[in-house]
Amino acid sequence: MASNKSICIVGPSKLFLSGVSYYTIRLANAMSSEKNVYVICFRQLLPTFLFPGKSHVGKNISNMNFSPGLSIFDGMDYNNPFTWIQAYLFLKNQKPDVIILQWWTSSIAHMHLLLKFFANLLHKPKIIIEFHEVVDPFEESILPIRLYSKITGKLLRKNLDAYITHSESDKQLVAKRYSIAPEKIHVIRHGLYDQYGKLLDIEEARKELSIHEEFVILFFGLIRKYKGITYLISAFEQLPSTILEKSRLLIVGEIWENRRELLNQIKVSSHHDKITLVDEYVPDEKVNLYFSASDVVVLPYLRASQSGIAHIAMSFGKPVVVSEVGGLKESMANYEGTFFVSPGEIGSLRDAILSQLGTEEHYEAPDQKWDKIVNSYIELIQSV
Repeated sequence: MASNKSICIVGPSKLFLSGVSYYTIRLANAMSSEKNVYVICFRQLLPTFLFPGKSHVGKNISNMNFSPGLSIFDGMDYNNPFTWIQAYLFLKNQKPDVIILQWWTSSIAHMHLLLKFFANLLHKPKIIIEFHEVVDPFEESILPIRLYSKITGKLLRKNLDAYITHSESDKQLVAKRYSIAPEKIHVIRHGLYDQYGKLLDIEEARKELSIHEEFVILFFGLIRKYKGITYLISAFEQLPSTILEKSRLLIVGEIWENRRELLNQIKVSSHHDKITLVDEYVPDEKVNLYFSASDVVVLPYLRASQSGIAHIAMSFGKPVVVSEVGGLKESMANYEGTFFVSPGEIGSLRDAILSQLGTEEHYEAPDQKWDKIVNSYIELIQSV
């Protein structure tokens, strides 16, 4: 390579498992084939009882691990100064040329700030921040968190060497919201989440899940208000009765928000017997089971920067009915199995779901392999 710069990637550990944990691991593993890569993991993000997904904290539900040989500090806790000193010593010993900070929540902003401060005390590496979210809508709705985010975020984003988003639309949002010069923001596409094995036989998958219907509609992922589940349920209820009789709406994911409203909507639905809710953070070994059992994946989001679930669906070649919002418009545009709908429009959502009945179509995943993604990072790193 033209440059032998070493890189430190900073992201969440598997203790507080999320899509960004998977992203951190995939990026580090892929980049380690080209560069010297180090990793700092945030182990304890906030008091566990405050975390919406506290039921899976600390559980070993992911098969994915960092490649052997990677130098990893796991981890840095929000409330433990001793771990901050350890992180300082890790940076001092490894002396990375570039630090890439993964940003998805303001709750860990002070730890990002500490690492920025440590880096400036030491050898002043280049610092890049990668936005997975522009702003979290739940955090934005709580005044103390909003103020904390505004103050710490402004300090963190000041005088960095580059910024990364996963879409042009997020680039424009980041530039506008945080007054960052657009030329310092670089768009690097999100790699496919293709780590969940191959599709199973559809009938065997349905048998294992005790599903007897002919047409299975899948929503998968964390259940949050902005993901539009209520519209999906309403669209399902509007399917023709002859179709409903042979259909199953499968909602799979840990409920983070609006639990009471969602459970009540399902309970009072005249077709509640055709709706299955699996309220859990699904272990890795079961992910392909749900996708294998489905005919169509539906992501009725009201807003979105990106969706790891969309990248799982594309890796399995499933048709995806998805709202035409945010970065999803770009990340899904080149996938032939994408069927866009307007956000919050129940009628168009229903019609798009109906269009997949009996198609049994399998689509080729877009060419978003991690080696290509890494090449984009290397080009950016060499430029800074």
